[in-house]
Amino acid sequence: MAARIISLIIGYFCGLVQTGYLYGKAKGIDIRQHGSGNAGTTNTLRTLGPKAGLIVLLGDMLKTLVAIFISWLLFHKSNPDIVPLLKVYATAGAVLGHDFPFYLKFKGGKGIAVTAGLIVGLLNPVILALEAIIFFGIFFTTHYVSLGSLMLYLGLVIEVIVFGQLGIGDIGAMAPGPRIEMYLILFALMVLAYWQHRANIGRLLTHSERKTYIKQPAP
Repeated sequence: MAARIISLIIGYFCGLVQTGYLYGKAKGIDIRQHGSGNAGTTNTLRTLGPKAGLIVLLGDMLKTLVAIFISWLLFHKSNPDIVPLLKVYATAGAVLGHDFPFYLKFKGGKGIAVTAGLIVGLLNPVILALEAIIFFGIFFTTHYVSLGSLMLYLGLVIEVIVFGQLGIGDIGAMAPGPRIEMYLILFALMVLAYWQHRANIGRLLTHSERKTYIKQPAP
């Protein structure tokens, strides 16, 4: 249990590094006072352009990867049987720190780019490829970042459960208890992501969601 709690705490402090907010400040603005008011990748892309969006995306992914790496360094020898689970705990902490930074009045991002760090950090090329296909396939087809993000999370939960139940890779090698625990935490993170996107979901249902284009403004 100690490894789980420590991984969560490590993730939380890594998640507090608000890439979008810090990048915006370096450019002389508070990103939360522009566009959607969100401190994440999409609002940075829309407000400051593709370069800024890419930097914030990579920065938010990196903080999850750093949390995962620190957790791995601390526990991969003492808890080798639950390494994938500890990666999810580190990610959960990073998402909480990113979404609800106490020093910014708990107003951060929505946790999608942070979760993308987990998708890379799982070191599972099949899951990575499937998630890339899901997100970019939906984004380039519809230009709705929110829809791609929501399906990305749903896909991740389904893929991890399938891998676990089929006994494939590190996820499948875990004992049933930790594996189910991993499913539940990922499901809780998905619920949080959907809650954070509740306004987007409403706009998607009414066909009023704003589209995002990388190189040109929406028509």
